[in-house]
Amino acid sequence: MTKRLDSTGLTFRQDYFGDAAGWAALVRLLQDIFGIDIGPLQQLGGPDPTSMPFGWFDADGELAANLSAFALPFVLNGRIVHAAGLQSGAVRPPWRGRGLYRDLTVKALDWCERQGFEAVILYTDKPSLYEPYGFRAMPLHRYVGTAPTPEIDAIPARPLLPASADDLALLQLLLKARSPVSTTLSVTANAAMFLINTQLDADVRISFLEDCQAVVAWKMDGTGRFSLLDVVAAEIPSLAAILGGLDIASAAVEVLFRPDKLGWTGTPQPFEGGTTLMLRGLGDDAPHFPAMLSPMADF
Repeated sequence: MTKRLDSTGLTFRQDYFGDAAGWAALVRLLQDIFGIDIGPLQQLGGPDPTSMPFGWFDADGELAANLSAFALPFVLNGRIVHAAGLQSGAVRPPWRGRGLYRDLTVKALDWCERQGFEAVILYTDKPSLYEPYGFRAMPLHRYVGTAPTPEIDAIPARPLLPASADDLALLQLLLKARSPVSTTLSVTANAAMFLINTQLDADVRISFLEDCQAVVAWKMDGTGRFSLLDVVAAEIPSLAAILGGLDIASAAVEVLFRPDKLGWTGTPQPFEGGTTLMLRGLGDDAPHFPAMLSPMADF
């Protein structure tokens, strides 16, 4: 039997990102529950303008529970899917067990249906929580292999600092005009998520390849393996051009999306990232090739 909603002492609100107090309450909630600070997003252009948050607030203006929906069109097998994403789902411990999160999930999914989204996706470490709502897990795969020979005539890349006004403006311009990084599975627009993810992982490096007009998100691990997280460009450059611009001669490469536009073929391997990508809608559609969304699109 489904437990009835108990919202005693709480007030339901939605669409409160334009209210400074409402936004601050979400920042505190995610910091307290997950240790994630999304506060810097305000200096990086603000939250996604399509966001629609749903929340239960207590009498002191604190968020007891939140779930946010936003437009997240993505490419699946060569076509653009008009989809929404769900993110920032959390309930403070004193308010758990009252049906608040179930209530917000129903409200968010109803809103997505009224907006005409054909699919909804989310990341979670609790897949069973969303299966009753029609979500199913999607397998994720990264690609590994031998690095191609770097192009030797590439203009050296320079680091980009999103905290710099000029670099942020360049990033925002390229994010608006970006092409999907893969034809199998990739987002088409995710400026807010890309920008905040530059701040959440200190190991992520952001570089600008001027001759390619491309921004590259990448890492190097302790073994010297190069990891390519994302490429933001109107035309995706080859992996050889990227390595040449970065002046990297790594023997091994890991690409965290299907590299069908990179002029390089690696071997797909299951990606164990700690969270599961789940999809609601589209029948039984699934990627035709092993793939994953870029970690820079993680939400």
